[in-house]
This record gives sequence, C-alpha cells and structure tokens, in this order.
Amino acid sequence: MMKSILITGANGGLGKECARQLALQAGTERIYLACRNEERAKAAKLALEESTGKSVFEIVLMDVSNLNSVRSAVESLDEPVEALVMNAGGMGGKNFGDKTVDGVLQLFAVNVLGHVVLAEELLKAKKLTKMALYAGSEAARGVPKMGMKRPELKTSSVNEFESICDGSFFGKKIDPMVAYGPVKYMAALWMSSIARKYPDIRFVTMSPGGTSGTGVMNDLPPFMKFMFTHVGLRLMPMFGLMHKLEEGAKRYVDGLNDESYKSGVFYGSKKSVLTGPTIDQGTIFDDLNNKTFQDNANEAIHRFIK
Repeated sequence: MMKSILITGANGGLGKECARQLALQAGTERIYLACRNEERAKAAKLALEESTGKSVFEIVLMDVSNLNSVRSAVESLDEPVEALVMNAGGMGGKNFGDKTVDGVLQLFAVNVLGHVVLAEELLKAKKLTKMALYAGSEAARGVPKMGMKRPELKTSSVNEFESICDGSFFGKKIDPMVAYGPVKYMAALWMSSIARKYPDIRFVTMSPGGTSGTGVMNDLPPFMKFMFTHVGLRLMPMFGLMHKLEEGAKRYVDGLNDESYKSGVFYGSKKSVLTGPTIDQGTIFDDLNNKTFQDNANEAIHRFIK
C-alpha cells in the first residue's frame, strides 16, 4: 500500500474516486489533490472528507497544461510522495486544437506534456519514491466499436512523433476523436521509455476502461455529446464498452498496489471490450513494445520542454 499519493485531475471523476478509495485503505497517510481550480479543489476535499471520515487530503494547485504551474507545484511539496497518479486529461477542453505557449496542442499538453514534466521534476527532486501510474486509453491501440482507428504512423520517427505533439500530423482541421488515440499512444510509449531509465521506480500505464461519470465527452460537438450521453450511455454497458466510475478507479488502485503489474507495461481491456479484466496492450498492438518507437516518442516530447 502507498502511504502518500499525488493525483492530478482530482476534483472530480476518476481522480476524485481514486482518492476516495485510497483514503479508505489502511496505511494511507496523505493524498495530494492536484487541481487547477482552487474553489473546486476545496469542494472536492470537503466532499471526500465527509464521505470517507478521513483527514488525509491536501490541495496542490496545478494546471497540468501550464509547465510553470507544474514546476511550482513540485517545488511546493514539503516532502516526497510514494506514488503519482497522472489522471488529468480528456479531450483538452473547447480549445483542444489551440497551441500552447510551448508549441503543442492543448490536447497534448493536458494529456502528456504536463505529466512528463511533472514526473521528471519529481524524480529530479527525489520527491517520487516508488511508482507512477498514467491514465492510458484503449484508443492508443484502436477501438473500432467506438470509431477510433489504431494510430497509423508511416515511420515512427522522432519528427513524425513531433508532428503529433504540435498537431501538424492531423492536418488543418483537427478532430479530437481522431487525435486522442495517437496522443495517448505517445504517452504510453513515453512511460515505457522512462521505465527503462529509472529501474527502481515502477511505471505503469493503466486504462480505466470505458467509464461513466468522467466528463471526458463534455467538450465534444453538441450532436456527438447528445448521442453519447442519451444513447451511448444506455447501450454501451450491454456491449462491454462501459462500466461504473468505481470500477474504472479501482483499476488505478490495483495498479498502484499490486506489484504484479510490471513497470513499462500498458494495461487495458481485452481486444473487443472496454471493461473486465486487464491485459498487456502490447499483445494487441505490437508497436507498443518497440523500444526504438518508445525512445523516439520520448525524444519528440522533450523537444518541447525548455
């Protein structure tokens, strides 16, 4: 069990539910709720204290899409954490296709770049001691039933991965449903690369699966949002494409506590579903196992970190 955990995107959805489940475990001493909005963070902290009866929660103000905010948050920590849960992400908000000051898509910044800087700054400062878990997605290996194609790269070179970061890979008009898979694919590759660099820390990419109650679809175009909310949520559980919030968060908790989940591996659902037992996604999409691709993705990401 982890005594101290930092969770990004902890004011709602999977992050908040993960914090709740961890607080109820014996031995949990401190849970840092990393959130960008102080008011929402305070509301989440109060709700968690009331629902768990525990006073282990602390707020860390952090906007994962802003690298200066991430670095300041790391500096503010008064002691190391045993575990990091990189949960913030989603479709990147209404401005998902905009470029940040660092030159990457907003979608990429909130899902990948900020978390890369967060993990690496914690490691440099010796403020992460045991493990890091990244919230992956089966979109990284393709979900045909959801209309998400497997990422198709021509060369998997550093330059091609760089084009995913800055959005040029996707052309002039960027569809978040198309861009999301390659972005999450790069994150999984980076996790595998950094796992080899830090063999004493366990790095696990864990997809929560198709999970209700996360708000991940809130920023989709109105028609797609309507179809997902009013039609999809009713039908998807029947086809093994969605489970409850508690089950998605439990995958995180299991990934943290169960050391049989190996470092450098991306775990998610079996091939045709988004629920149920988790397996190594590299058995479905072999490119995830390619060390050259892993290191190329890592190098491309670092071209945007100054």
